[in-house]
Amino acid sequence: MKISTKGRYALRLMLDLALHQEEGPVRIKDVAQRQEISTKYLEQIISILVRAGYVKSLRGAQGGYQLIRQPGEYSVGAILRLTEGSLCPVACLEDHPNQCPRQGECVTLRIWNELDAAIKSVVDKYTLADLMEWQNEKVLDYII
Repeated sequence: MKISTKGRYALRLMLDLALHQEEGPVRIKDVAQRQEISTKYLEQIISILVRAGYVKSLRGAQGGYQLIRQPGEYSVGAILRLTEGSLCPVACLEDHPNQCPRQGECVTLRIWNELDAAIKSVVDKYTLADLMEWQNEKVLDYII
């Protein structure tokens, strides 16, 4: 499994919105500049986040984007699944129950299940609030 730029940039975009939420609506142009990501690409990603109800758009001169919920309510896994789709390491784990005709005799299924559980345990454990804390620690390390 490899996370695409869409998933990685969505996470960075959401983190940027969270870090700057106290300043009011955040413009995509500002995020693009801070994150060094194309404005056009971020516009595509933000539309996915708006449609999913993760972010709201505010129009006008003071407009921009804001998180709808608190940063601690967005898991890294939810953001990645929204932009990447399934994070399952193999296709046979995407169906519940598993529809693979070989599941009864497939000894590798044990490995795939364990890998899937490990991935979920990491991406679902952390939230935007955790990333904000880590970012603030990095800033403090840099200052000191």
